[in-house]
Amino acid sequence: MPVAAWFADLLKRELQGRVDLSDSQIAQLHGHYELLQRWNRKINLTSIPTGPEAVIRHYCESLFFGANLAVTEKAKIADLGSGAGFPGVPMAILRPEWTVDLIESHQRKAVFLREATRALSNVRVLPDRAEDVKDAFDWLVSRAVDPKEVLMTVPQLAPRIGLMLGENDWQMVKTNPTIAWAEPIRLPWGDRRLCVYGVSRETRST
Repeated sequence: MPVAAWFADLLKRELQGRVDLSDSQIAQLHGHYELLQRWNRKINLTSIPTGPEAVIRHYCESLFFGANLAVTEKAKIADLGSGAGFPGVPMAILRPEWTVDLIESHQRKAVFLREATRALSNVRVLPDRAEDVKDAFDWLVSRAVDPKEVLMTVPQLAPRIGLMLGENDWQMVKTNPTIAWAEPIRLPWGDRRLCVYGVSRETRST
């Protein structure tokens, strides 16, 4: 399926100087976007399924978040409560050398994620709750899950954590004594949203 010109132009314009994407990567992102539109008519994957707002909120923000993750080499990443695949799917497309596991306990959403990632060899879908996942990861990332619940899985699932959240949620979690946080990075598209990255103090002390 050809990439819609408006989709490609919007990605390039909004991410200029922030994230570099190849034509192939843009095509992969557009494929996910098209599938998301179709599936969202049947199951509630996202409240913002179409148009420029969806591209910015879902794809641009996820790509920006992934580009600021302090990883340059191969890494094993878990996206907890992946939902429609954010931020995990754009991150996997951006960095094909990473392996990204999408953890999603909602079974119909997990079916969508499997369908949406068939062509991504570095992605695996785990239709489980976090407490039932036995694997260990380098990073745990999440966007739409209560950040306090995500923090409860560190360092069992991963010693490092990355969250996309609002300023109010950040105020609640930044004093958590178990995590050493780096300085937050503000998302460029307003709405008082942040990218925050941290490491388990338990890990740092061992």
